[in-house]
Amino acid sequence: MQTQSINAATRPDHFFKGQNIVIIGGSSGIGLETARQAKEAGGNVFLISRSPQRLQDASEAIGGAIQIVADIANPRPTIFAGIERIDHLFITAGTARLQPLTEESETDLRQVINERLIGPLLAVRAALPILHSASSVTLTSAQLSSRPLNVGAIMAAAVSAVESLTRALAIELSPIRVNAIAPGMIDTPLLDALMGDEKRKVLEQTASNLPAKVVGRPEDIAQAALFLMSNRFITGEVLHVDGGGRWV
Repeated sequence: MQTQSINAATRPDHFFKGQNIVIIGGSSGIGLETARQAKEAGGNVFLISRSPQRLQDASEAIGGAIQIVADIANPRPTIFAGIERIDHLFITAGTARLQPLTEESETDLRQVINERLIGPLLAVRAALPILHSASSVTLTSAQLSSRPLNVGAIMAAAVSAVESLTRALAIELSPIRVNAIAPGMIDTPLLDALMGDEKRKVLEQTASNLPAKVVGRPEDIAQAALFLMSNRFITGEVLHVDGGGRWV
């Protein structure tokens, strides 16, 4: 097991050689790009998603990965059956709902909590028997935790809870390291469903308002995820990768 810390930009091709990297939500966007970079760095990649076809497509896109069909909203205790050891667990699956509260049904509200908070917590619990003292867990929050919008209150609440969970689990599960990434606006397929034909206009407008003057790409978050996996001295942290979006 590698124990050295290394910057993502200078990580050797085989830094994760022999390590098992499990990505829940790995069939597209941030998860898929993280899988690609982890595989290029020598990792054994396991992709988990609820869509068999998307898993197959993702595996082919990165040159092969072990595929597991499961739903983060209801992960079974056997979700990791067949995996002998998890060195790094990255959970990036979850719905994104940005509707006014008056338009959200009780089912909608519970779905967000299940996919963003309860599901990841159950997945971590299921992974405990095959995590070890040098393992890492990386959860996913969002910029909404520190800068809410005028819609999406349940999303803001859920990702804020993820950040509290990160700090608590870093203490409870020590020496397993637990961190979270809080992305800002990232150009992923998820935005296609949220914004439709307005996506490009919204991204351009967002970029113009950000201190970094660009919106994020999946590879930006993937680099952050692999950094948290590879740095043995970071735990209980929330890494904001948002182009400065919290400050404007």
